[in-house]
Amino acid sequence: MTLQEQIKKDLMQAMKNKDVEKKNTLRVIMGEFARAEAKTLSDDEVIKIVKKMVKSERETLAQSGQAADSPYIDILESYLPQMASDEDLSQWIAENIDFSNYKNKMQAMKDIMAHFGTAADGSRVKAILQKM
Repeated sequence: MTLQEQIKKDLMQAMKNKDVEKKNTLRVIMGEFARAEAKTLSDDEVIKIVKKMVKSERETLAQSGQAADSPYIDILESYLPQMASDEDLSQWIAENIDFSNYKNKMQAMKDIMAHFGTAADGSRVKAILQKM
């Protein structure tokens, strides 16, 4: 089952359970899917959409001075894959990246992000590379 199908299924279940918060959040996600060009989205495309929604909500909460977490964000994040820890990123970089092959450290980001995919946040990888 794809992530998009799982979200549709969870929306139906939330409606049956009368879980208003989850139902409303999942409807917003489904609305974002409808704005995409393709009707069927890959899991990577779904993850990018959900990440964008989490980032947008966090920025909105930060500007309004509210707490950084909300039930809306918690529901969104439940559909994201487990992120790689800083230790995992640092260890993999140390074992697999030979910086002599690059003009500067930041050029290694492409290979690192290709390996970790959606399990790594680019800004965290950049910060780790700057510390090395």
